[in-house]
Amino acid sequence: MPEPTTDADGETVRQRILHAAFGAFMDLGYEGASTLEIATRARVSKRELYALFGNKQAMLRACIAWRASRMLPAEPPPPARDLPTFSAMLTAYGAQLLIEISHPKVLAVHRLAVTESEHSPEIAIELGRVREATKAAVAAMFSQAQAGCLLDDTDPADMARQFMHLLWGDLMQLLLQRMVPPPTEDQARQAAQAATAAVLALHARH
Repeated sequence: MPEPTTDADGETVRQRILHAAFGAFMDLGYEGASTLEIATRARVSKRELYALFGNKQAMLRACIAWRASRMLPAEPPPPARDLPTFSAMLTAYGAQLLIEISHPKVLAVHRLAVTESEHSPEIAIELGRVREATKAAVAAMFSQAQAGCLLDDTDPADMARQFMHLLWGDLMQLLLQRMVPPPTEDQARQAAQAATAAVLALHARH
């Protein structure tokens, strides 16, 4: 049977399953969240669940990708023709990254990865894929700026690592330990501006 477009709550069946799976993983842990529990929370049959996702690991991957998609540009940014334009683009994306990695659901997944690292390494593996995809997106921005002769010939991947280190440093660790609150939008923008200024001071062509 084909998946209906939306249900009475305005969600697709896939979205409802993802919400249910995420909640079950957070409440019960990856190992403790059975497919029956997820299907019950989502108000679907196990047959529907498996038809859409295949297995529990696929649901976990989809849950993480669902949040991770907000950390990636919706589409490739247009080429920056000058340093001020590139600086503004990099600052905006950096602020977006800080807000997203500080979201309670993202932090909850990271805490789950820590607590279940021995029994459920799948979580850490999926989070690693997210980190690599994010680094690749930032490196692509630097590569594009290099093509426009705005930056020196440093490896774009190295510049991306520098930028991301400058951007959040040990913020994730502090957030996971609940030692600091998530940054506000203003704080995220200021941090992104500082990281952008620092990396451009190292690599911009003048």
